[in-house]
Amino acid sequence: MTQPKTYIKATSVEHALSLAGESSGSFRYLAGGTDVMVNKFQGNDDAGLLIDISGIDALRQVSATETHLVIGALVCLEELAKHSAVAGNFPVLMEAANSVASPTIRKTATLGGNLLCGNRCSFYNQSAWWREAAGFCLKCSGPLCLASGGKKHCFSKFVSDMAVALISLRAGIEISDLRGVITIPLESIYSGDGINPSLLSNTAIIRAIHIPLHHDFRSVYKKLRKRETLDFTSLTTAISLDKTGMIRIVMGGVHAKPVITDGTGTEDLNSLVSQAVSATRMVDNDTYSRAYRKAMIPVFLDRSFRELQLI
Repeated sequence: MTQPKTYIKATSVEHALSLAGESSGSFRYLAGGTDVMVNKFQGNDDAGLLIDISGIDALRQVSATETHLVIGALVCLEELAKHSAVAGNFPVLMEAANSVASPTIRKTATLGGNLLCGNRCSFYNQSAWWREAAGFCLKCSGPLCLASGGKKHCFSKFVSDMAVALISLRAGIEISDLRGVITIPLESIYSGDGINPSLLSNTAIIRAIHIPLHHDFRSVYKKLRKRETLDFTSLTTAISLDKTGMIRIVMGGVHAKPVITDGTGTEDLNSLVSQAVSATRMVDNDTYSRAYRKAMIPVFLDRSFRELQLI
C-alpha cells in the first residue's frame, strides 16, 4: 500500500492550489516555517501534509505601480527591512519588521507568514504535556478558557507585528484561491475569534500586499514585550497620519484581531484614545498583567501623538 505523502514542494501558486484542492486530509502551506513548525513540534498543529510554497519566485517580488507599492508574500522580513522602496516610502514597515524576533528568524520569516501568525496565549502555546497537565482550553477542544474561566470565547491575542503597521497604512491584501484572485482590505481577513482568527479559506494563498502611495503618511510604531528577541508582543501600536489629516490608530496584542480607531488629527485626541481602549478585549494570558498592558495603551498613544506633533 502506498504511503500518503507528507511533504510536497509546489512550483507555482497554481500548483500549490491544485495540491491543496486534491488533498484528502489536513494540510498546511509552508514558507519560512518559523510559526508552523513550532506549532507542529508543540502538538498544536496536526496537519498531515505540508505544501512547501517557499520556492515560488512570483511571490518574492517587490514592485511599484502608479498608485501602490506591491510586496510579495514571500519577501522575508530581513529583506523587507532593507529594501530601498520600503525605506523611501514607508519607514514604519522597516521598524515593524526589525521588531520581529531575532535577526536569525527575520532571515527566514516571511511577510505573509507574519500576517497569518497564529493567535497566542500563555495557556495554549505550550508543549503537549504542559497543556495536558494544566487542562485543555477552548482553543484545543477543552471545556473552558483557562485565562478567563469562560465557556464561550477564546481570548488568545493577535500578535502579527506587520499587520498592525500595514493596516495603519490602509494596505490591501491580494489572495489566490480555488475561486480566483481578489484584493481586499487587509483588516477584513481577521475574524476576532481566538480559535479561528483568519477568515481565509484553508486553500487560500496570500500573493502580495498593496500599500497606497502618494498619501504622504507619517507614522509612529511602538511595541511592548519583556524580551525583544524572544517574546511575542504584549501591546503593539501603529499610528499613521496622511496628508489630508486623517489618522488611523491600530493596535495588536489586545484582542483576538487588530483594533482599529479612525479619526482626524484635529479632533479630540483623548476621545480617540478612549475609543481605542474601550475596543480592547484583554485577559491575563500574557507575561505582563492585563492591567499593565491596558495602562500602557494611553502612554504609547500619547507618545505617538507627540512624535507626530499633534500635541
